[in-house]
Amino acid sequence: VQLVESGGGLVEPGGSLRLSCAASGFTFSSYAMSWFRQPPGKEREWVATISGVNGRTNYADSVKGRFIVSRDNAKRTVYLQMSKLEPEDTAVYYCQTTYGRLYWGQGTQVTVSS
Repeated sequence: VQLVESGGGLVEPGGSLRLSCAASGFTFSSYAMSWFRQPPGKEREWVATISGVNGRTNYADSVKGRFIVSRDNAKRTVYLQMSKLEPEDTAVYYCQTTYGRLYWGQGTQVTVSS
């Protein structure tokens, strides 16, 4: 199993960014995919999840209404569209799945600053 995130960068407050996570090594369409983040000096926290079967989504309260998680099963990719970004969203963002055990990507840095 391999998860590779991309799309991070520096963005001004109020801006938008789309993260991608390319997956391989398992039957992607059958498994839920999640996004987590780890702000500097803090513990990793859950952000959003999209199920594999019906695409149902769930969000942390802190990002609800601003972030959208989606997936393209043909491309084996999960996305996190982030809008109305705030400095508090600054973190390393990770995608994650459970396929027998937890798997994590290497993370992508998102910095929200003017």
